[in-house]
Amino acid sequence: MSFRSINPATGELIEEFPLQTDEEVFAALKTADELYREDWKFRPVAERVRIVARAAQILREKRDEYAKYPTLEMGKVVRFGYMEIDLVADILDYYVQNGERLLAAQSLPGEPGATLVSEPIGVILAIEPWNFPYYQLARVAAPQLIAGNVVLMKHAENVPQCALAFARLFEEAGAPKGAYTNLFCSIEQVASLIDDFRVRGVALTGSERAGVSVGERAGRNLKKVILELGGSDPALILPGAPIEHAVEQCVMGRTFNSGQGCVNIKRVIVVGKERGELMLAALKERFAAINVGDPGDEATLLGPLVSERALEGLLKQIADAEAAGARVVHGGKRVDRPGFFLEPTIITNITEDNPLFQQEAFGPVLSFYVVDNEEEAIELANATKYGLGGYVFDADIARAKQVASRIESGMVYINSCFVDSPGLPFGGVKNAGFGRELSELGIGEFLNRKLVRVAGAA
Repeated sequence: MSFRSINPATGELIEEFPLQTDEEVFAALKTADELYREDWKFRPVAERVRIVARAAQILREKRDEYAKYPTLEMGKVVRFGYMEIDLVADILDYYVQNGERLLAAQSLPGEPGATLVSEPIGVILAIEPWNFPYYQLARVAAPQLIAGNVVLMKHAENVPQCALAFARLFEEAGAPKGAYTNLFCSIEQVASLIDDFRVRGVALTGSERAGVSVGERAGRNLKKVILELGGSDPALILPGAPIEHAVEQCVMGRTFNSGQGCVNIKRVIVVGKERGELMLAALKERFAAINVGDPGDEATLLGPLVSERALEGLLKQIADAEAAGARVVHGGKRVDRPGFFLEPTIITNITEDNPLFQQEAFGPVLSFYVVDNEEEAIELANATKYGLGGYVFDADIARAKQVASRIESGMVYINSCFVDSPGLPFGGVKNAGFGRELSELGIGEFLNRKLVRVAGAA
């Protein structure tokens, strides 16, 4: 096993990075733990803030350089790459601007002499995926570094140049060795790190399977763990929703980042047969017009999937769904060109016994349903083991909010596809995981909220 850069648009191997030895991995842990105990946690918040602020500045100054790595390594369409970089810089700045306030000691109303103090807990191990190769890292690094924790980062094996570039941000910004450490380590080494007492918290964004493994191991070691896992996010198109706007948002919500996002729209559920026919026809027309091609081309909307394995997995899901009675009404095939490209795909007639009914399709594959009424739409939306995001479209905002309150998910967006912001918490329920990242909630996940109560001396 090694960390390898493979261009998904061509299939070409670009560069390979060897795994670190056990000695190197645990030397990095020793350095991080010593820095935390002897230096980092004692620094004033304002000093930690200055380093993170400088990292944001460097990222903006080197925007073009940083944009090329995700396009090269995971096929991110270049315009979406710039959007990710801008969001990451905003996340860093959010905690720069709000860190001291969020970490300030709080008095407890009605409890004289009682104060709640926020203190860091130590080394945080983060295990992050490839689909947003900077954003996923920033959601952990920005709040935790400012909080006074230190971060060991195990990134995905297919984006090593993104991983190294992000680590350089903090090095160039003046962070001491051990504050933020990139690791090229194996799954077995990750398990050993979780077992080590010096690691005090674990954050994972990944598959449900990975979450079960990491969560079980962290639990056995009595360690706080944050899990951001899969999603099968429904978009409910209610009777009052303008079809044209809903179609526009659903196309972007399904195809953004080549459909490779936990909170991308995965299922469209339309109330009413006639409106369902109109929406399906409009979606097919829009999918047919999507420009699939070179992710480095500004005109491209849909780039390649991340790997041959990802492409083959989606093709199998499509074939299995068809074999169980579903109907592919658009796309469904590999694009005839080098690289790992899939036609944008729409599938209908998905019954409850169809495997796709419960699966997450991590790519540009949209499941399309029509129901008779609002109650059926809500029931279908919740008929999944996942509960990450949800979407409701209706001109009647009050009605849309009522429906949103019944969606079993960590986030619901009304009349828009997913739009992230540093001040909005991110996370789900059910098998989508637990815990929150971003916003004021994200900085609190790995803090010791210590009670200090003062009484008069006798």
